[in-house]
Amino acid sequence: MPDTVVLDAIAPTTPAAGGPDTVVAIPVRNEAERIGFCLDALDAQQGLAPGRLGIVLFLNNCTDDTARIVAELVSRLSVPVRVIEMEYASAHAGWARRKAMDAAAGWLGGAGTILSTDADSRVPPDWVFANLRALAAGADAVAGRVELIPEEAALLPPSLPARGRLEDAYSALLTEAEARIDPDPNDPWPCHRTTIGATLAVSRDAYARVGGMPEIALGEDGAFVARLLAHGFRVRHDPAVMVFISARLTGRAPGGVADTIRSRCEDPGALCDARLEPVPRALHRYLWRRRLRRLHASGRLGASTAWARRLGIPADEAARIAALPLVGQVVAEAERASPKLKHAPLSVPRLPGQIRLAKAVLPVVRAFASVRDRWEGPVAVAASTSAGAVTRAMP
Repeated sequence: MPDTVVLDAIAPTTPAAGGPDTVVAIPVRNEAERIGFCLDALDAQQGLAPGRLGIVLFLNNCTDDTARIVAELVSRLSVPVRVIEMEYASAHAGWARRKAMDAAAGWLGGAGTILSTDADSRVPPDWVFANLRALAAGADAVAGRVELIPEEAALLPPSLPARGRLEDAYSALLTEAEARIDPDPNDPWPCHRTTIGATLAVSRDAYARVGGMPEIALGEDGAFVARLLAHGFRVRHDPAVMVFISARLTGRAPGGVADTIRSRCEDPGALCDARLEPVPRALHRYLWRRRLRRLHASGRLGASTAWARRLGIPADEAARIAALPLVGQVVAEAERASPKLKHAPLSVPRLPGQIRLAKAVLPVVRAFASVRDRWEGPVAVAASTSAGAVTRAMP
């Protein structure tokens, strides 16, 4: 069993009655050089009433001076901090993030907001406020975007930021096409598709109802957001929420951002992320997502197997998918089961051509969306919103 030590290191400022209603959860492992920057940034948050914010630091398997430095830092912070130290031989990133977020949920009690970031990240002064604003506007969870810490990014090979600019440009074009073809009224354009543990926010209720952060070694953040969407929760990918992340080449979690940066430094031609697929294939995916949602909403998904035949899904698997109660589950399982919806990521040399094609196609997509919206009107949006409310209320 893990060895656990809980240090309730509360900073001098007295929190509001009953404790904070917003808690930032941070997994920490050997971050002696960076944890100070992280905590100082959180202590400098603006636009919050005193006592609203708390921080959970989950120190796991630290062998450097992190624990000592944290003990010194919390005494001068204006934000209450709870520090948990644990040694566990089988620790991994998903396990540590879940432990930190579970501790945040426990501190909140029955209601409030859990935020997640990383010990080597630096949040801007409006980060918490921007997340809370998006939640107040109707979201159950908020996924922010990231940028590399400028002084660290300046040390990387020039080919890496150049590639990043191409990928960002193409991602924005695909995201707009997706948002217009298969619109989510809870996540309207402008939005993004970044999902990373360095900037997540979720209501405590939604966190509990989906079973918490998946305890997997890699990709726990993406799996968590997918779980929220599959259960009908409203996830906002808000471009106004941003965090600076480290550009270091040696990280703490195998397969994490540091490994990705290093591999792309070593192999500039490495494939892009899976969602950056060729324009025709991406549009095909977005149109099918829209069609599946409409079939599910009308109750016709189980009445006909034509959709499954066109997607190459066997009849028994199609019947199982059609019986799923939530539309998010239907879309996710159909994409998993269909050989025609497998992701086909791009190589870097193909990006400029696909960017040109996406720019040429996007005006047509916008025109299609405009005509569709006028034809369907506000009734379709209201129906979609009501359906989401029903699925969120299901046990």
